Amino acid sequence: MDWRQLWDIASAPDNVPITALLFLVPFYTWYALRQAMANDRLIAQLEADPALAKTHSRKTYPFKAGWSKEVSVWPYLLRMEFLAVIIVTVILFVWSITLNAPLEEPSNPNLTMNPAKAPWYFLGLQEMLVYFDPWMAGVVLPTLIVVGLMAIPYMDANPLGNGYYTYKQRKFSIWSFCFGFLGLWVLMVIIGTFIRGPGWMWFWPGQTWDHNRVIFEVNRDLPDLVGIASVVGKIIFGAIALGLYFAAAGVGIHKLFVMNNFNKKIFDRMTLLQYLALQFFLTTMLLLPTKMLLRHLFRIKYILVTPWFNI
Repeated sequence: MDWRQLWDIASAPDNVPITALLFLVPFYTWYALRQAMANDRLIAQLEADPALAKTHSRKTYPFKAGWSKEVSVWPYLLRMEFLAVIIVTVILFVWSITLNAPLEEPSNPNLTMNPAKAPWYFLGLQEMLVYFDPWMAGVVLPTLIVVGLMAIPYMDANPLGNGYYTYKQRKFSIWSFCFGFLGLWVLMVIIGTFIRGPGWMWFWPGQTWDHNRVIFEVNRDLPDLVGIASVVGKIIFGAIALGLYFAAAGVGIHKLFVMNNFNKKIFDRMTLLQYLALQFFLTTMLLLPTKMLLRHLFRIKYILVTPWFNI
């Protein structure tokens, strides 16, 4: 095992944001959940003691005697914002002076980099190219991500948890976010940075990147496993398999909604359009880990194969 290889990757100037991400994202996720748990304990305490609920503050850090009830924007807020701007500016200056920009010689089509990687913020999309057609990984999925983010306020029927951190009142939303952002997007960036090596092959952390390595692994489409060779047969079989996936994933998500009384109340508040939109986005999001498992465990490349596009 060559751990120097891992250090060279982590210490590269263009990988510094990802190295920082490995520490900052878990820290702030823990910090937010810590505050959410504290609020949940306070909510449970006030619900169990009606007399205390009449006098106790609804915040874990309540107002104290002697504090000013009104805080002026000037100078208090603007002073803190000005200090934050100065600190961030100093950090950027030190960063730009101590780390060399990862600029290389002009592009030469006769001598390409191996591996040729996109900037760190596009590595998630580049990793998705392994499992989907370029139009799917580069156009459809990013579009669905943007549209899904815009649609969240219109799909969210839960009136609780607005303006304060909470876990018990937002379990489904928090788990969906953690799975989509941490489990898929951040994980894709980490895989593309630390695990994908020459030829975009899979190298475990600490494993030496061998540019002469050759892997003879034949990827097959799902219809090939059952001996379907005709174009029409592949389209029909792939469409049926894809339909079964969406049906199974939809049933599983529906059970998450009705498995306890709290989620059932949220489900009852949703209109049919809200529920169908939520089902569509969640089942499409689950398609990525499904394709990853099919590729790495069974060497299956595509489920639906057509002359125009593949999924």
